[in-house]
Amino acid sequence: MSEGVAVVTGAGSGLGREMATALLGAGYAVALAGRTRASLEATAADHADALVHVTDVASAQQVSDLFEAVVGRWGRVDLLVNNAGTFGPSGEVDEIEVDAWQQTLDVNVTGPFLCAREAVRVMKAQQPQGGRIVNIGSVSAHSPRPASVAYTATKHAITGLTKAISLDGRAHAIACGQIDIGNATTEMTAGLAVAARQADGSTRGEPTFDPTHVADAVLAMARLPLSVNVQFMTIMATTMPFIGRG
Repeated sequence: MSEGVAVVTGAGSGLGREMATALLGAGYAVALAGRTRASLEATAADHADALVHVTDVASAQQVSDLFEAVVGRWGRVDLLVNNAGTFGPSGEVDEIEVDAWQQTLDVNVTGPFLCAREAVRVMKAQQPQGGRIVNIGSVSAHSPRPASVAYTATKHAITGLTKAISLDGRAHAIACGQIDIGNATTEMTAGLAVAARQADGSTRGEPTFDPTHVADAVLAMARLPLSVNVQFMTIMATTMPFIGRG
């Protein structure tokens, strides 16, 4: 536990598993939160400093239970990685069902809010005071893909959440930053390398990159003193069609 205590949401697969594994390898005690116990246990493997906790981040009670378990085991929280998320429904604004829209907001916006709410409460009260929150965003926080209104709206919301927590956290030694990711290779993004819909209506494969680099970025941010913050970082496949006009 020499490096501190971290909570990673969506830790059972994809980027969450990469981040959690990197933190465990670097000497952090890590609480692995997600909805599927088997996948969380696979992430934990034989790490003695991993705590598996089945959690739906959209549930205020389950998130409260998660942080109660973390504090009960380790006494504090030094790092929260708000990673859990979903792409949500595909469609233009007039094609999206309200229930699907709401479910996307519940996971992608309310979930990070609930986790940050509990983390900040702990970080304010603990001694030494403070900690760090890393919100996982997307290049969709800057520029949308076609037919992604729900996902895009949530990632723009995460940017506002990050700024507000960063401001409010100043007085309490709480740093909050955001990593906007473009085309890291995961189960969720596998199709982008084959056929990604473009703004001009065409479909083509896009470059992707190894998600271990995202984990490296999280680890680099986590190791900074609380007097230093990376407010926003964009990490992406160098040649993905994002900067400029494609």
